[in-house]
Amino acid sequence: MEDRKVAIICSKGGLDEAYPAFILANAARMSGIDAMVFFTFYGLDVINESKVDKLGVNMVGNAAAPIPPMVAGLPGMKSMAAKMMGKKMADLELPGPREFLEMLDEAGAELYACELAMEMFDLKESDLVPQVQGVITAGDFYEKSQGAQIIFT
Repeated sequence: MEDRKVAIICSKGGLDEAYPAFILANAARMSGIDAMVFFTFYGLDVINESKVDKLGVNMVGNAAAPIPPMVAGLPGMKSMAAKMMGKKMADLELPGPREFLEMLDEAGAELYACELAMEMFDLKESDLVPQVQGVITAGDFYEKSQGAQIIFT
């Protein structure tokens, strides 16, 4: 039987947007499937040391949001939604973003940052959480993900 691999692209930095990548990568590793996560554009917030503990939930423009768009755009709604989601996740005993990154690293998932996005946002490797194995180009991503299922979250 052929070794299975999954490569997940995380391009958004909201709390609700990071968890699909976390859950898919974790489920892959728990199933013996090699997993890598490539963080690009606003997904870099998820692995940014100064932002990982403050991820928000953007309700504006989300068709599934349980509140009207006019209310969703009011000041404080993004952090309130994140607090509510964080509480629900804690009730379900889901780890927080930092802990999830640590779990993924310990499980053998590979975590990478996009070089071009890092340059665009003036970030350095030292700005990232220690679980990130490196900063790679899109070409490197294709090389590392050869033979993998690619999932864009």
